[in-house]
Amino acid sequence: MDIRQLRYFVTVAEEANFTRAAARLHLAQPGVSAQVRQLEKELGHPLLDRSGRSVTLTELGEAVLPYARAALTAVEAVRQTAEEFTGLLRGHVALGLVSGAAAAAHEFDLAAVLAGFHEDHPGVEIALTEDTSERMLTALNRGELDIAVIGLADEEPPPGISVQVLVDEPLVAAVAPDDPALTPPDRTSIPLAELRDRPLISLPRGTGIRGVLDRACAQAGFRPRIAFEAAAPLFLAQLAARGLGVAMVPALPAGAASAFGLRMLEIIDPPLRGRVALAWRMDGPSSPAATVFLDLLRTTLRPNLTPQEGGFGTRNGT
Repeated sequence: MDIRQLRYFVTVAEEANFTRAAARLHLAQPGVSAQVRQLEKELGHPLLDRSGRSVTLTELGEAVLPYARAALTAVEAVRQTAEEFTGLLRGHVALGLVSGAAAAAHEFDLAAVLAGFHEDHPGVEIALTEDTSERMLTALNRGELDIAVIGLADEEPPPGISVQVLVDEPLVAAVAPDDPALTPPDRTSIPLAELRDRPLISLPRGTGIRGVLDRACAQAGFRPRIAFEAAAPLFLAQLAARGLGVAMVPALPAGAASAFGLRMLEIIDPPLRGRVALAWRMDGPSSPAATVFLDLLRTTLRPNLTPQEGGFGTRNGT
């Protein structure tokens, strides 16, 4: 029995077909079939039922498959660890990015970090996906993502997840210059209750900021009237500038607010905050490559917090 035979067996089991398995392995089908039969001969029992149109697992095959996969995973971990030790880091990193994270682009340069990591470790493949915070937290727990940049809706991260807050800033109501909320004209803040019956422009459900808004409105005894929602905060600002409602967004850079002709009113009673955080499983990423990348992110993307929130950094045991 060798690792090659186990790999062939697992591939055939996953593809339910010798021809497709051979194509996936970039090998000739007779060679794959011969190696699997050799494995079955050594074990003394068939692992695969070849009698139907699709190849299926025998009872023994079902029992052996998890162990075969574990053996292949262990061998890959040995290889990656050895390469890491010699500086030849290889592997795969799955990184998630919350929809609308461009709102925090002025706070940290994730693209530069990705480019630097790729230059230092060209053998590591990085898969970048964009999704809502809720779905990415689920993917982290399932092991489908190694690391994610998420928006936090709650004070504490979900069980099993560690976070490092990168951005913590007030949420504002961005309004057009002729909006009735600008009465008196020199006001700089607005109580949440004043937005009870106003058309609001917000990020979609599942994002951290939307979660903060929905929870605060529920505690105040009303449901927010969402007129428009989109994943890009700057687009929300454009809609507000056209007089289509009040955009609920993180504080925009002064230049961006001026360019759109918007006024920003800090939300008070209660004050709402938008937080963006680096998130990962408490037990850490599953591969050396992801571990190295997480260490780089935690070192490079330093928290950028306002003074009153400066004590909040990494949570959940790290």
